Amino acid sequence: MDSSNDDALDIIITNVVATFRTRCHLNLRTIALEGTNVIYKPEVGKVLMKLRKPKITASIWSSGKIICTGATSEDEAKLGARRLARVLQKLGFKVRFSAFKVVNVLAVCSMPFAIRLIDFTKKNRPIASYEPELHPAVTYRIKHLKATIQVFSTGSITVTGILL
Repeated sequence: MDSSNDDALDIIITNVVATFRTRCHLNLRTIALEGTNVIYKPEVGKVLMKLRKPKITASIWSSGKIICTGATSEDEAKLGARRLARVLQKLGFKVRFSAFKVVNVLAVCSMPFAIRLIDFTKKNRPIASYEPELHPAVTYRIKHLKATIQVFSTGSITVTGILL
């Protein structure tokens, strides 16, 4: 086989979701007033903070739990989480970075052909479901991998893997 195969699929990771704990109580009002790139949501009880590099958005709760979204790799998610912890330390909190965990990964790829969704669903009946009135894609669940695959008729595929 030729090593420069043009038929190879490119799977692109578009989002990595990670969580970590600060091991201290966070005053959301202080973060909202003194922090930069912050959106305070008192009705939900959280603060959204955005970092530019790496480009992530963090949901911060007063309990010290933080969820980071928007990274494109595990290393980028960890770097963003550590930078966020440093920002909170500079705001005066006694933050200790702990319990970092990647909880979700989203990837996309595009097939070079269209997919007949009804035929695909019939051939993969127990694990594939298609409800065109609710969603335009076939949902293909792989339980032992904790992954969900969305297959669209255009050949576009979205893979969501949950890591627990």
